[in-house]
Amino acid sequence: MNISPDAWVLYDWQGWRLTATVAFTWLVMALLVLGSRAITARLSEGETVSRWQVMLEVIVTMIRDQIDEVGTEDPARYLPFIGTLFLFVATCNLLSVVPGYQPPTGSLSTTAALAICVLIAVPIFSIARRGLASYLKSYVSPTPLMLPFNIIAEASRTVALAVRLYGNVMSGTVIVGILISIAPFFFPVVMQLLGLITGLVQAYIFAVLAMVYIASASRQKHGRDRDADTASRTPQGD
Repeated sequence: MNISPDAWVLYDWQGWRLTATVAFTWLVMALLVLGSRAITARLSEGETVSRWQVMLEVIVTMIRDQIDEVGTEDPARYLPFIGTLFLFVATCNLLSVVPGYQPPTGSLSTTAALAICVLIAVPIFSIARRGLASYLKSYVSPTPLMLPFNIIAEASRTVALAVRLYGNVMSGTVIVGILISIAPFFFPVVMQLLGLITGLVQAYIFAVLAMVYIASASRQKHGRDRDADTASRTPQGD
């Protein structure tokens, strides 16, 4: 039993290796691209819509509502990035019911890449809203002594995102493998059902945490500006 899809080499030619992680990642991306294109090719604004369009609208609305609950002012700004994270992780985990498939999220390289995407997205969204000077200033606020601690916090947050997703997916794969060796008929079915629920939960948690990190970095200056504006309008006593 391969614990990680990185250990499953599908093709090896002169040092160039195609692992299951890469192959199944391409498969998931292809399914998402082709599926979204097929659904959006025949969108209708009339009274009669297809079931696929209804499902797509439900998913988009759900993600948008979750982003809005985090406290962002413009959910549409973050919807493409957060929605892509959620759909990719969820699809990777849900396809685990297919025989022979191993979720790419069971590889630390995949989860680390997703976490790095979040690490890059945080300053990008924050700078777009607050400006470069204000974003950099947050690293030395309230004192320049906080600079190393803020940098460590950013790095540790990225590591936590990657390890959390990897650990949960990998542990499920290991448990299923153990139960198959003990009772190859009953327990694996139950664990696969639980794995589907766990996979969706992990996708939801990863997307929500990413949105929380982005929203937290983007709201800092806005919150300080609002407090300063409130203080300037408050009558001062003698």
